[in-house]
Order: sequence, then structure tokens, then C-alpha cells
Amino acid sequence: MNTSTRTPWYFLTPNLVIFGVFTFLPIAINFFYAFTGGVQLFPQDRPYVGMENISTLLDCGNYWDIATCKKDLFWRAIWNTAYFSVLQVVLMILFSLITAIVLNRKIIGRGFWRGVFFYPVLLSPVVVSLIWKWILQREGLLNGVSVAIGGQPTLWLGDAHWAFFWVSFVSIWSQMGFYTLILLSGLQAIPGDLYEAAQMDRASPWRTLWRITLPLLMPNMIVVGVLGAIRAVQTFDNVFVLTGGGPGSATMFVVQYIYQTGFQDQVRLYGEAAAGSLLLAVALIILTLVQLRVSKANSAGERAK
Repeated sequence: MNTSTRTPWYFLTPNLVIFGVFTFLPIAINFFYAFTGGVQLFPQDRPYVGMENISTLLDCGNYWDIATCKKDLFWRAIWNTAYFSVLQVVLMILFSLITAIVLNRKIIGRGFWRGVFFYPVLLSPVVVSLIWKWILQREGLLNGVSVAIGGQPTLWLGDAHWAFFWVSFVSIWSQMGFYTLILLSGLQAIPGDLYEAAQMDRASPWRTLWRITLPLLMPNMIVVGVLGAIRAVQTFDNVFVLTGGGPGSATMFVVQYIYQTGFQDQVRLYGEAAAGSLLLAVALIILTLVQLRVSKANSAGERAK
């Protein structure tokens, strides 16, 4: 191997070592723990149990009735995650679409408002959640305003329904700017001639939206939906800071369950936590393949045009 061939490796090796130590090695360790049992931390003390951890998590008499599941909290987390993902994707597409359409118009301070809507994306999710927790706590800003106008303080994060609502709201609020940007780029790619032709035909704004904007923006909306679903399945930081999975199991999601099982419970079941992360990884791989398939179809469609 001559010098010119070795030179790239001089630059790549440090990054590959760091990537291997902090990415591939934890993945390998996680696989090992998923197929071992016991509560011992060190690998040499953990007996091999095969698929027992995964089968324990999947052991259900009726998957529609979590009371029949051996690990009912795990399945509560799955159903909460599924409901949260559907809710977030639908509302994220809706609100991002409305915001993108407004920001695409010639309004006063359009650049300023675009920056305002994108700003929460730049903040750490933990910082965003701490701000909203300060607003929503019993002695927080929202209850202070409510009391000032004659209302009663509400346990926004202590009531199951309100807690789920606010977790969803904060998640959408903090991420909407990113997806708005994707839809805004799609709107700007639509030829203006189409809208001019619609005006000449005296098409109503709603008809223009349904016949021109939405069909041409559909590829971007699909990308937003897939990316939003991937992010929703992985949600953890906002929930951990705001509610910690409570009250009860109202906001218990899959990643929160994995963390609690492996690191927070008094009896730490590392094997079950690792098995849960493998099942989550399968779901993420499926969603990623869907995203790649959609991107490939969009690219093929654009080349055909």
C-alpha cells in the first residue's frame, strides 16, 4: 500500500475508532444482553437464555387486551406509542401544511415569521420540556394566569388525559418548524403558472388547494409523515422531563419503558430492556425502509416528469 493509498486512512481511522466504540460496540453489547438473563450487570455473570426475554415481552393471551399480557406495562407503552404516533403524524402534517401555506404568501415580515416558527427546532428538547414544565406545573405560569382571571389551578401534568395532551402538544410545537420547512420547499417548487391558470379559470381557493397544491405537495407530505412517525416512535426526552411516564402509565412510551426497566426500577432487568430495544429497532428499520421506498419513488417520479 503506497502513501497515496494510506493517506485517506490516516484521516478516517480516528473517526472509525470513535464510531466503533460508541456505536457498534454498544449495539453488540445490547444483542448480548437481549439473549441473557438475570439481574447481574457484568456479562460473565449473565446466563444465556436464548429467546426467553423476547418471548416474555410478546407473551399475550389477547393483544387487544393488555390485561392478558405477561408484561402489560410493555404493551401499554406500545399502545400509547402507537396512538401518540398516529396523533402526532396527523396533527403535524395538518399544522405544518397550514403554516407553510401562510408563510409562502407575501405577508409582512415573512422572513421573520419563518425564523420564529423554526426557532424551537434549534433548542434542545430538554430545554423545551423544562420551559413547558415550568409553565404547566401546579404553581406555574398557566395556573397563575388561570387564578388571576378567577379560575382554579389545574394539575395539567397530574391528570392522565391532560398529561397526554400536553406531551403531544409540546412535541408538535417543538418539531413543527422542521416539517414546515420541508413543506415550504415543496410549495416553492410548484410552478406559478398553474396558479395563474387557475385564476384565469376562476377556480376558488379551496378548489386550487385540492386540485393543485395538495396533489403536487403529496411527496413532501409523505416524507413528513414518515419522518414524523420515526421521531414519534423514538420519543423519550420530552416525556421523561415533563411526566416521567406518568401519571400512572398514561404517558408511558416504549423508550421510556426500556429506560425504566433497565435503569430505573429497583430490580433492573437488563435482558428485557435490551430485548425491548431490539423490537423497537425492528419497527424503526421498517419505517426507515418505507422512507427509502418513498424517496426512491419520488425520485423516479421526478425523473419521469
